[in-house]
Amino acid sequence: MRTVIEQTIARARAGDEEAFRELTDPYRRELQLHAYRIVGSTQDAEDLLQETLLAAWRGIEGFQERASLRSWLYRIATNRSLDALRASRRRPEDMLRLTEVPEPTRRAEPVWLEPYPDVLFEGIPDEAPGPEARYETREAIALAFIVGLQHLPPQQRAVLVLRDVLGFRAAEVARMLDASAASVNSLLRRAREAFESRLPAAGRERAPLPSSERERAAAGRLADAFEAGDIDAVVALLTDDAWLTMPPEPHEYQGPEAIGGFLGDRAVRRGTPLRLVPTRANGLPAFGCYLPQDAIARPVGMLVAELRGDRVCAMTWFGDTGVFPAFGLPRLLR
Repeated sequence: MRTVIEQTIARARAGDEEAFRELTDPYRRELQLHAYRIVGSTQDAEDLLQETLLAAWRGIEGFQERASLRSWLYRIATNRSLDALRASRRRPEDMLRLTEVPEPTRRAEPVWLEPYPDVLFEGIPDEAPGPEARYETREAIALAFIVGLQHLPPQQRAVLVLRDVLGFRAAEVARMLDASAASVNSLLRRAREAFESRLPAAGRERAPLPSSERERAAAGRLADAFEAGDIDAVVALLTDDAWLTMPPEPHEYQGPEAIGGFLGDRAVRRGTPLRLVPTRANGLPAFGCYLPQDAIARPVGMLVAELRGDRVCAMTWFGDTGVFPAFGLPRLLR
């Protein structure tokens, strides 16, 4: 006697779109997040999700039930994401905008990256990763984690996510990538060596609980300081080792003095304080930032803050406002 899932698969193979949605809807959010981890773009991840579902609909008749439906969908999503990276003509260097800036603490290799709305991954079922996963879900959505992934070659990136984040076994990943298990293990070894050298020391347990009163209070103080145009107040909220980064810009600033110098320079150039609208990105407090012009404030970027205790240990600025709709942020403020 057929199980319910087998009956639903049979209906989908017969052209029943509702049955296909029953099969794939539970995986939509996690597949989109998977694509984001690989390509680093919220906007591209949504497109890749749609491509994955279309390819699955067209190929459902060829689905071999020897593998799970989830594994099959991840195979499609992974290969679509890798194809997108190979086909993309967008280079981080093409997105650089800052020219005259204070001398940075260091210049990093440009990487393309967009913030990811919390609302999208909060809808993912709380399913435990596979037995071989090395990273918790919260850690694997953090900006530092996603940045580290973007520095890896695409194949290494995909293997590390599939093995160490999602916990698929080497044999499963080999089938997804049409590779040998030995090749997958070699890619994983090289990926781990390069990736783990970039990750900051563990310390996220010292951050306030997400959306807690303590986190909201600390984030609120930061927003108030920016909206008042009080750079000294912003600097006073920073830890001594705080970083300011602005991907894909290579300029990075560490420490209150360096960060204050950069923020002061930007404030002078803008001529008026920003207005901030709170949101959440990558498990952290974030703000859509708007620049008032006459009676209207227009979007200029997004600020994501990482906290250590009641102070800010990292700020990441994203100058691409194309992600605002994904966060439900208004196009203009009046």
